[in-house]
Amino acid sequence: MESLGNWRRSSYCGVPNSGDIDAQVTLMGWVQKRRDHGGLIFVDLRDRSGVVQIVFNPEDAKEIHERAHSLRSEFVIAVKGLVRARPDGTVNRDIPTGEIEVMATELKVLSVSDVPPMPIEDDTDAGEDIRLKHRYLDLRRPKLQKNFILRHNVAKATRDYLSDNGFLEIETPILTKSTPEGARDYLVPSRLNPGHFYALPQSPQIFKQILMVSGFDRYFQITRCFRDEDLRADRQPEFTQIDAEMSFVDSEDVMEMMEGLIVHLFKEALSVDVADGGAFSRMTYKEAMDRFGLDTPDTRFGLELTDLTDLLRGCGFKVFSGAVEAGGLVKAINAKGCATFSRKDIDGLTELASTYGAKGLAWVKITADGWQSPIAKFLTDDEKSSINKALEAEEGDLLLFGADTVMVANTVLGRVRLELAKRLELIKEDGFNFVWVTDFPLLEYDHGEKRHTAVHHPFTAPLDEDMDKLDTSPGDVRSKAYDLVLNGVEIGGGSIRIHTKDLQEKIFGKLGISDEEAGERFGFLLDALSYGTPPHGGIAFGLDRLIAVMTGSESIRDVIAFPKTQKAYCQLSEAPSTVGSKQMEELFLRVMKKTQ
Repeated sequence: MESLGNWRRSSYCGVPNSGDIDAQVTLMGWVQKRRDHGGLIFVDLRDRSGVVQIVFNPEDAKEIHERAHSLRSEFVIAVKGLVRARPDGTVNRDIPTGEIEVMATELKVLSVSDVPPMPIEDDTDAGEDIRLKHRYLDLRRPKLQKNFILRHNVAKATRDYLSDNGFLEIETPILTKSTPEGARDYLVPSRLNPGHFYALPQSPQIFKQILMVSGFDRYFQITRCFRDEDLRADRQPEFTQIDAEMSFVDSEDVMEMMEGLIVHLFKEALSVDVADGGAFSRMTYKEAMDRFGLDTPDTRFGLELTDLTDLLRGCGFKVFSGAVEAGGLVKAINAKGCATFSRKDIDGLTELASTYGAKGLAWVKITADGWQSPIAKFLTDDEKSSINKALEAEEGDLLLFGADTVMVANTVLGRVRLELAKRLELIKEDGFNFVWVTDFPLLEYDHGEKRHTAVHHPFTAPLDEDMDKLDTSPGDVRSKAYDLVLNGVEIGGGSIRIHTKDLQEKIFGKLGISDEEAGERFGFLLDALSYGTPPHGGIAFGLDRLIAVMTGSESIRDVIAFPKTQKAYCQLSEAPSTVGSKQMEELFLRVMKKTQ
């Protein structure tokens, strides 16, 4: 293979255009395709900027024309040549370089390639295992490269906006103290402190609050976070946050500043003005659950939930009346025009409902003859008429019911609603719909652990008007928490924090954390709160999720350079892996056999 020698690239492949005709260029990249048309050989040369057509003509350069016969897909080459207009009838309007081609005068083959195990093109049918094992090939695909160029632009625009608004970028520790609350920590053994462990941070939460105590006023960081939790399309064991915190603010200040950030990012990175309609819409947690069943409401389409609890209290259908008697809900969706759904279609929705805790999914088809449903015989004509009125039911509609605890009934119908929207193609994929969800509950009761847990995290401040409920009905206390939801995906969440030691200790007590345990786990924060702490709050945006929505990616794995599988395994590097006995001894560790 040849070296570059004194050759220097004059341009990226996707740059030359009709304004460069008759210019001499030096291009370098990968062979996308080679086409031999008898006399002429055409090579599509690709780099991260795009593709340009190279022409090898035996009449102009016989020697390099002969060498061009050996070029194959993914060879790395350098070419010198003359830019010229493409002949009439051969212009390619689908690519920026489609009006020109480069007549090769010199060629260097810098590196050859084995036959790739997958095609380097956007419409690949290669399985994810192949793609992740050969991630360096997968990342050559134009679609993924565009994802990472956009990700870079978003990160740069983030730093520009926050810096211009007085924020300081400050790093916080990666090796820190384990303060488990929610997901499991990843632990790192300390060689110098045998038997002791660091934890990788689930977020910089405590440290950014301490920075506010330290007087830095406005902090941000584009930071890595780690959570040992079960994975899915929008989760990875390591992920990236845009993390920010502000002093002397309330919820409105934080939301206004961060709304400005999002508007800036979309304008700079996508040239899209998401502020056309003014400020982002708002709704409380209660409204989101009432109307959409989920605290991540997708408001791009209707199919909203209707509460039938009071209407069906004491009805003859025990599934409904029993749920109400137990303090639960009965809610329903009117899937307009879906009475044509087959039993198989409805069974599919029922199976989906069961994955979210439902024992079943009651349904009614509205026909010319009235109700067609297994539950029709359990309800009176007046009850059927009242349900029809509440749901604005008409002939041809399909009514779907959820009856269970408040959380299960809402969640089940919220998920069924999203599935119906996909099946009925109700979602416009080319828009960006933002909504702030506010006034989340501060605490929720965990019946398994028989104690309250924090809905967001234990450092979230209660609403001032609900403070008197902390002692009498803590489950009714609302918090100063807020999430930003984009197209039904939570892209960011934050809150105003507790800034007094007394209130923080009280909240720890409501969470079942003793004074001794609080001191052991959070002592350094409690100490900091003793020395004059300003009111403060902030937010963390999931950068991976944000980029996935911006690029229309189905999984955040397509916007993370080297992601892991659902079992937290890296196909490329084969991590995690075992380590040698010497390393284990140095860390005073040994592996125990798993017992059944």
